[in-house]
Amino acid sequence: MTRLLLLASTALLAAGCTRADEAAPASASAAIQPAPPEVEAMVAPVHGAAATGPNAELAALFEEHDRAELALSPLGKAYRGIKDADYGRWDDYTDAAVERSRQLDQRTLGRLRAGFAAAPLNADDRLSRELFEYGVNRAEGVHPYRKNAYVFDQMNGAQSDGPAFLINIHRVDTVADAEAYVSRLRTMDAFLDQAIAEARAREALGVLPPKWVFPYVVNDARNVTKGAPFGPGPDSALWADFKGKVGKLDAPAAEKTRLLEAGRRALLDDVRPAYARVVALMQEQEKRAGTDDGIWRFKDGAQQYAALLRYYTTTDLSADQVHELGLAQVARIHDEMRGIMTRVGFKGDLPAFFKHMRESRQFYYPNTPAGKQRYLDETQKSYQAVQAKLPQYFGTLPKAALVVKAVEPFREKSAGKAFYQDPTPDGSRPGTYYVNLYDMNDMPATEVEALFCHEGVPGHHLQNAVQAELEGKVPPFRQFGGYTAYGEGWGLYSEKLCKEMGQYTDPYRDFGRLQLELHRAIRLVVDSGLHHKRWSREKAIQYVQNNSADAPGGIVKAIERYVVYPGQATAYMVGKLKIEELRAKAERELGPRFDIRAFHDAVLTTGAVPLEILERNVDAHIAARRGEGSSAN
Repeated sequence: MTRLLLLASTALLAAGCTRADEAAPASASAAIQPAPPEVEAMVAPVHGAAATGPNAELAALFEEHDRAELALSPLGKAYRGIKDADYGRWDDYTDAAVERSRQLDQRTLGRLRAGFAAAPLNADDRLSRELFEYGVNRAEGVHPYRKNAYVFDQMNGAQSDGPAFLINIHRVDTVADAEAYVSRLRTMDAFLDQAIAEARAREALGVLPPKWVFPYVVNDARNVTKGAPFGPGPDSALWADFKGKVGKLDAPAAEKTRLLEAGRRALLDDVRPAYARVVALMQEQEKRAGTDDGIWRFKDGAQQYAALLRYYTTTDLSADQVHELGLAQVARIHDEMRGIMTRVGFKGDLPAFFKHMRESRQFYYPNTPAGKQRYLDETQKSYQAVQAKLPQYFGTLPKAALVVKAVEPFREKSAGKAFYQDPTPDGSRPGTYYVNLYDMNDMPATEVEALFCHEGVPGHHLQNAVQAELEGKVPPFRQFGGYTAYGEGWGLYSEKLCKEMGQYTDPYRDFGRLQLELHRAIRLVVDSGLHHKRWSREKAIQYVQNNSADAPGGIVKAIERYVVYPGQATAYMVGKLKIEELRAKAERELGPRFDIRAFHDAVLTTGAVPLEILERNVDAHIAARRGEGSSAN
């Protein structure tokens, strides 16, 4: 389901930052190729000791499906920490590749329905069966609109995905790994040329990003080939990364010299010309691009937006309902912010307080290396404080480490303000919280704690790492899958949970928490405004300016994200409200038997699920706790 679950180009690369999904190839020419025909038959029944009963046979089917899906995705293997003969290859980015993945899902679903519809399965296996069917149907719901997605955009376009993958995912532990890195450099031109061809094909269908997107893509593309070995100046991002990884190898100096020369030639002979072609295409298409922002402008845009809302929120909320929910949440949070105004003794109304929080230098670190380091130091401080309290709130804690990193310079201008990348299940790559320190004027110091709580612990790192460590307990598609409303809802819930854990003792930091919550409530308004009510980018920006303390640069970047990610941003608040609703229900119905640790385990230890199934899981948790109480009596 990996290819079908995302509409953007290089979809798996984007997926790796929210739910993570390595021997060099025989030759560089093999780096991009369709999956061999035998992959199509990889979901044949498995025979052997593991397949001895209905449950074992179901587990074997899901394992087979996972192997077949990974066979279609060299990048998916790398995200999992798998190194094999595909380690030097890119994914195939063609309609044929999408169709192979789709047919694989349909064949597995057919076998699931034929062989296990009436099988005597335990509760967890019944859930797995239901979730697999849900996932395939969910992907089918957005499949008709895949050509409306942008191949190149400022968030996860092909121009930055390739370098980000090599820098952050492609590990180099051996000489063979370094040769695989060189292979990917040599064939990045084919990877980008496939994306270029698809961008042209989509333009022929009337699909182009708004005009303002193109300068971002051009800037990112040029950054990749800026500096050594392409020209004067410091090492480019890819050259610095490859040199650093080769330098750490336990290999003879002559071998390292050979590898570095091969990498340098690949950058000059293959990477540079490919990026020149990307820049040329972007400059060409920019001249023909329009200025409207919402997907309503596509012939099937209204149906697409409705499908995307269902996909991301896992609910049947209409665009109008999403908009009204956003307005109601904005009003609620504004009232809570007025309470902060009273605590700090501010004289004036809420818009004046927003202006004070937005413009007063006391709420920002300097836009200098020292200021950026201070932001990272404050993040580490929050990490230590929250980590020490986790056992009081969670029965299950992750084993995977978490590191905090600044977004790499080559993509920091266009990347989001903060995001998370999963660890590998074997621990070879830690979870990573990326914070964008490109412009400290867009990163209020008041938000340090809340951002970390969302992306780190108890947010994405705790949830995603716990899920990745469910090996042997759930099938791979549950261990590595995700639902935006569940995952981002958990992240937003975690921001407030940190308040219970003793964070935000400074009222201005508590305002920062509320500001981030307001940011997610506003998303409901502006996302539906842009894509349903036909708002312009400028109208959306003005709405945020009027109703929040967001930094101006951050406002623009956020609105531009919603333009190229229709519907995705609505899932955060929808998911958070559902988790809070379910917690309130558990507290109310269990009374003194309510245990916050047990509740959080009930939410997290099944892996990601749609919100309706999350509610069912919590109801089962409540019933089980009641039963424990009755037995004790």
